[in-house]
Amino acid sequence: MNKKVKTVIWILAGIIVASILVFPKLKSLNNRDRSRQNQAGQTSTMVRTVVANPGRLREIIKASGSLLADEEVDLAFETSGKITAIYFTEGAHVKKGQLLAKLNDDELKAESGKLEIQKKLAMEKAERQKVLLDKEAVSQESYDQLKTDLQGIEAEIEILLARIAETEIHAPFDGIIGLRYVSEGAFVTSSTFIARLVKIRPLKIDFSIPERYAGMVKPGTNLTFRLEDAVTTYHARVYAVEPGIDTKTRTIALRAVYDNRNEELQPGRFVSIELVIREKEDALQVPTECIIPELGGEKVFIVRNGRAWSSQVKTGLRTEGTIEILEGISPGDTVVVSGIMQLRNDMQVVIEPEQKTNQD
Repeated sequence: MNKKVKTVIWILAGIIVASILVFPKLKSLNNRDRSRQNQAGQTSTMVRTVVANPGRLREIIKASGSLLADEEVDLAFETSGKITAIYFTEGAHVKKGQLLAKLNDDELKAESGKLEIQKKLAMEKAERQKVLLDKEAVSQESYDQLKTDLQGIEAEIEILLARIAETEIHAPFDGIIGLRYVSEGAFVTSSTFIARLVKIRPLKIDFSIPERYAGMVKPGTNLTFRLEDAVTTYHARVYAVEPGIDTKTRTIALRAVYDNRNEELQPGRFVSIELVIREKEDALQVPTECIIPELGGEKVFIVRNGRAWSSQVKTGLRTEGTIEILEGISPGDTVVVSGIMQLRNDMQVVIEPEQKTNQD
């Protein structure tokens, strides 16, 4: 082996030894740099925040219900007979006591006329007997018998008048009469449907709420409601509460009243109801996403000087998207809304800037 070859071998051996000695140190430095980068990434995270401010907070129950007529009745005669007259116009307003329809009552009136004549004769005879009784010309028994006969005639007249009243239909209350289903001259019975009378001023609203709210809603509680696919909000008031809870649905039934002064709403409509059961004017509140449930209570993260700090809180009223904080934070505190799961106490955070919507 010549001198030149030996030199090359020694150089290669030196490189191999140097590599063996230097490589572990380079690897250690590389791992240390990665560890620092990972630690830096773990101690700083992007979060979205909100400033806790006091304001009005309402606890609202949402329910669905139906509009009902204040009064509604299917009109029918109490007896059978032929219709001689119909006095109402379909869809018209009628007043309480107004005559709506009439059956033929000629025979009843004739019997009534006959009894009226008998009554007159009996009264005249009783007056004469009274004079004779005062003179002791007739017995008391004879006079009492005449009085009994007179009372019997009067009773028969009252029965006939009641039967004549059964041949008439009068409006039981103010309202709007619907479509009629009979014509004059038709023979009807007590089961024949004539028309429907509805009172829609005011309207009733029937709905139910979960049993956990029992006792919180009482007569006089105000509510708002809207029709399906409508934006107009109407105001009503609870006036009756079912005393018991439905064991099948675990709900309690309520009934409210809406004035419907202009008769713009009709019974039978579906409505969406919002009922305020509690309200506070200066409640310190944050979004519900801020709350972190944990064993023994709840907490939030507050940002101070670019770092996140956890704080135990006591909560109060809850709505669909907001919750009241009774203890644990102060007005003006910056509370973390998103990115909560990555946070730890005393962790550096970067607040995400508010996104601005583009204006056309």
